[in-house]
Amino acid sequence: MADSRTTRTSEGLGSTSPAPAVTRAAAVLEALAASPTGSLTLSDLARELGIPKSSTSNLLLALEEARLINRQGADFTLGRKLVELGAAYLSRLDEVQEFYRYCEQAPTLSGETVRIAMLDGTNVIYLARYEGHPAVRLTSNIGDKMPVSLCAVGKVLIARLHEHDIEALFPDDAELPVLTPKSLRTGAELKAQLQTIREQGYAFEDEESTTGVVCLAVAVPTHGAHGPSLGLSVTALKATYSDEQGASMVKELKELARSLGNPMG
Repeated sequence: MADSRTTRTSEGLGSTSPAPAVTRAAAVLEALAASPTGSLTLSDLARELGIPKSSTSNLLLALEEARLINRQGADFTLGRKLVELGAAYLSRLDEVQEFYRYCEQAPTLSGETVRIAMLDGTNVIYLARYEGHPAVRLTSNIGDKMPVSLCAVGKVLIARLHEHDIEALFPDDAELPVLTPKSLRTGAELKAQLQTIREQGYAFEDEESTTGVVCLAVAVPTHGAHGPSLGLSVTALKATYSDEQGASMVKELKELARSLGNPMG
C-alpha cells in the first residue's frame, strides 16, 4: 500500500526547492534517522525521494564523501560527522552550558571528568565533556563511540529498555567486546547487572574499559516516549576512589541530571 512518502511528483522531492540537492540530502538524513533499523538501501532511499536510482546514488556518494552517511554493504546509515556537528550545536545550548557551570561549582564533580552520552543501539556516543581531572584524559572524547557493555553510562541507559529489547540486543551467548581483564564477556553477564542498576539508580564500571579507571553513571530524564536516551557519567582513578567519594559523585550526578532534563529537547 502506498503511503504519503511514496506519493511524489515525477521530478521527485525537492523539484520546487531553490536548492533541490540540499532538500534531497536533508530528506536522506531524515529518512535514515526515522528508520527503525537505522539503515536503508539505495532502492529504499530512491523510493523515499521519488527520484531515479542513478540520481540517488550520486547524492549518497556526495553525502558519504562528506562523512554525513556511512555505507555498510548494501545499506546506508547516518555518519559520525553528524555527531561532530551535533556536538558543536550542543555546546551552544544553554542546557549544556549549565552542565559545564554545574560541574565547575560541584564540590566533587569539579575535580573529575564528567560527560553526557547518548544511547545509539549497542553503543553510546559522547556529546559533551567536562575536564576536571587531567590524569584521566585518556578516556572517551566528544564524538567517540563506546560499546554499552564497557561503560557505566551504557549500562545505565540499557537498563531503561524493555526486557524484550534487551534480549534482542544481548542474547545470553552474545560475545561482547573486551578491552581489559575485567570487561564483561557475554550478554548474560551484562544482563545480570541490570536489575541492580535499576534498584540503585546508577551504574558502576570497575576498570572494564581502562585499567586503573572507574566510572559511575545516571540516566537523564527524557521528555516524551521517543526522545533520545541520555546519560551522565563521571570518571575517577581507581587508586584514589572510595565508596564515600562514589556516594558524593552519584548524589551530584543525580542533581545535575534533574537540572538538565533533556538537553536535546
